[in-house]
Amino acid sequence: MQIAKIRQLVCAALLAGATGVMAQAQGTGLVTLETRQDSQGWEAVGRLDIRGKGFCTAALIRDRLILTAAHCLYDVDGSLIDPRRFSFQAGLRDGQAQATRSVTRTVAHPDYLFTDDGTNARSVAIDIGVLELDRPIRSTRMIPYRIAQRPIRGDEVGVVSYGRGREDAPSLEQVCSVLGRQTGVIVMTCDVEYGSSGSPVFMMDEGETRIASVVSAMAHVNGQKVSLGTSLAGPLNALLSHFATLGPARPGGTQRLINVDERNDTGAKFVRP
Repeated sequence: MQIAKIRQLVCAALLAGATGVMAQAQGTGLVTLETRQDSQGWEAVGRLDIRGKGFCTAALIRDRLILTAAHCLYDVDGSLIDPRRFSFQAGLRDGQAQATRSVTRTVAHPDYLFTDDGTNARSVAIDIGVLELDRPIRSTRMIPYRIAQRPIRGDEVGVVSYGRGREDAPSLEQVCSVLGRQTGVIVMTCDVEYGSSGSPVFMMDEGETRIASVVSAMAHVNGQKVSLGTSLAGPLNALLSHFATLGPARPGGTQRLINVDERNDTGAKFVRP
């Protein structure tokens, strides 16, 4: 999606220890998933189109629920975007989607504070949101992803994303590295670009590919671009537990949830991809 240009600052406390492993951290680079065979296993990742604004990336975690970054749900004035402006195209490749759904409700993390000029580390730690689809997606090719244990420094992860200049097909970076983690923020070497907001970060957990994080922001450390995401376990569990108590989507379809006391007051600013 379109993001205003802002300064790129990296909080030294957040990235403490990360610089020591930068030289060793090597990724596999982005590979476009051009064929059905290439895309096998990644069909439940899709492009989240926002009419009049741009797009993000999202992934199916229930048959009627997709996960993305919270900031994708907001307009430039800080208001939650009308759900009717969203469209999810699962497995979109060369203009063809495996499934296309409208959205009936959007739910952002209750403690997430949106600002148009950037985001701080506290926001990155809880930059998650879910969207309820108008109809379930049920297909043997599009199985909702389960959530992994939170990654730690040195873990290998991968990202499937859409991005600026590669809007028509997903790209896979099969291997990138976790440089560090602090107060719910995960620092990674994964290559992200505008439109990659909300992209699922995958890792192997108990022999299964699961979502370990969601791309929230990008920054630079020692001249190298890094990506930042949230550790899902606490924030997502709280969000989904409350979502399960909600009644039918009300007109407008936007919800803010009960407070979850997760704070990070480092004040660093980053660029939202």
